Amino acid sequence: MYKAMLFDLDGTLVETAPEIFDATNATLEECGYATVTQEQVNAWIGHGTRALLIKALAFIHNQSIEEMEAGPILAGALPVFDKHYQRCCGTTSYLYPHVIEVVKKLGAQGIKLAVVTNKESRYTDRVLAAHGLTELFDIVVSGDSFPVKKPDPTSILDCLEQWQVSADDALFVGDSSIDAATARNAGIDVWLLPYGYNMSEPIESANPDRVIQDFSELVA
Repeated sequence: MYKAMLFDLDGTLVETAPEIFDATNATLEECGYATVTQEQVNAWIGHGTRALLIKALAFIHNQSIEEMEAGPILAGALPVFDKHYQRCCGTTSYLYPHVIEVVKKLGAQGIKLAVVTNKESRYTDRVLAAHGLTELFDIVVSGDSFPVKKPDPTSILDCLEQWQVSADDALFVGDSSIDAATARNAGIDVWLLPYGYNMSEPIESANPDRVIQDFSELVA
């Protein structure tokens, strides 16, 4: 049995793509730009909302990521996105099957639990609270908790150090190659779910230790 389990948020614990899509298109419309599809937004999820907005704007304006990040368009769109996503957070997202009961059972068994996400903390906190998850985790690490984000292993290693748990006794549960790389960089096992957002690639291509169909397999 693992002594610690760390979980991604978007696409793992909670289906958040619909409200991210709403916030993205509301931002683009207010800025006077063309909108994007849900499928495109799903493929851009993973590196945090700022990175997602950069990708959306770069696509709309036919620019590279580097050009968009350095130019004036992003600076104007960021506060607009923040306004719309703060409004959308927790409104149309929903928990995946068995998440609450499994996380509660793991916690009752004394397993240390953490959320490790690239989503910025102001959004992370709202999503967790909206779905009754906040009090179920010992640690929550967001995309702005450290100077680096996943797949850098700092977030995982910091959790393990706080808990005094070895890498051999820890598991990361996620939905993408980003999560797989983060776990590998930290030297811990990784199980992936197939229903999240993996940049439109099959989850098996991330080479996890195991693919699980839903949360119930964590306590099977």
